[in-house]
Amino acid sequence: MNLQWPSLLWIVRHGQSAGNVARDAAEAAGQVLIDVEFRDIDTPLSRLGEEQSRALGRWFARLPAPQRPQVLLCSPYVRARETARLIVQEAGWAGELLRLRVDERLREKEFGILDRLTRHGIREKYPELHEQRSHVGKFYFRPPGGESWCDVILRLRSLTEMMAREYAGQRVLVVAHQVIVNCMRYLLENLDEEQILAIDRMGDVPNCGVTSYRLDPAAQTLVPDLVNFIAPLLQQGAPVTAEPDAAVAAKP
Repeated sequence: MNLQWPSLLWIVRHGQSAGNVARDAAEAAGQVLIDVEFRDIDTPLSRLGEEQSRALGRWFARLPAPQRPQVLLCSPYVRARETARLIVQEAGWAGELLRLRVDERLREKEFGILDRLTRHGIREKYPELHEQRSHVGKFYFRPPGGESWCDVILRLRSLTEMMAREYAGQRVLVVAHQVIVNCMRYLLENLDEEQILAIDRMGDVPNCGVTSYRLDPAAQTLVPDLVNFIAPLLQQGAPVTAEPDAAVAAKP
């Protein structure tokens, strides 16, 4: 299939969430369970996450009109939708013809029975699964009721085909989650398991970090431009956070 890509593609991780904060507190205290009152889909931004989202919105506002997003694709999870809303609000795009599409294929990776457990909690409650995950590796390991990275990549393949079909030549902003950012990189940069896991081990994707691609018209491929770009936050004095998500964040 000869895909016709968007001319510009930004992929943004949501701002810091209440789940990120609760997860850090639970890990520091050596607890089994992360104390989050919300379903993962309903977990909102923290106050800092709101500040980060607004800072990123102000950066987008300074882009020349021909370089601004025309389409916004967003995860249905509250923290991603709040990030997108604050970006749009701060950028002053509310009255513009920016097409917003909430797409469930951009949702967070599903963690199944391991949801809300800390690293200690996984070892304590499910030692056999912990051992299996260590043996198989996070790329292929699928917890009961959850997803592997391969499962996420499968749904993102159909998303990228949709972008190429419906938004060819347009400027597209995606707001989603850490695993989505890395899995999109895997697809768009033609990486393999070893390469993407090496990137993952280097550190977590910064909250409100920007990874972007520009279309090479001659080759008709997307070329990496920015990777985990955090200058918009630094310029606005918003603290930078690169925190694991509230569910399972242990590195292999």
